[in-house]
Amino acid sequence: MSSQQTVKTPITGREDLGDLNEPVQALAQFYGAFNNRDLALMAENWEDSEEVAMDNPLGGIKRGWAEIRSVYERIFTGAARVQVEFHDYTIHVIGEMFYAVGRERGAFAKGGKKLDLAIRTTRIFRRGGGRWRQVHHHGSIDDPSLLGAYQDAVR
Repeated sequence: MSSQQTVKTPITGREDLGDLNEPVQALAQFYGAFNNRDLALMAENWEDSEEVAMDNPLGGIKRGWAEIRSVYERIFTGAARVQVEFHDYTIHVIGEMFYAVGRERGAFAKGGKKLDLAIRTTRIFRRGGGRWRQVHHHGSIDDPSLLGAYQDAVR
């Protein structure tokens, strides 16, 4: 699927993954791993190399799978619960790579603190070993007050 049309149906991680040959399936695998706090599945989704990079509002820039993995380990083992889905997105396939540009919406909860999340998100995948693997993620929170509240809540 290569779509210049904006897709409104969210990817939640509960979709059938099939054989991971389609970009939507690779995205669904990521959201399934994230929302189920499944580090083994997350490791399958990301390419295990020093070339991968992640830039998000909480962890800054992380390079290489080892650094990125440590971020997910902290999220998955921490007291906070975060659930997100990907929506309002387009997918662009260019040869052995694709990128998805859209929005994440979801919820953060820790103790009595709850926040509704709204994040602009780009994910880039490269085909390797007969399937798509994530090589880059960038997320941004537009609302400065939400960003501050989220950063404070996670600390």
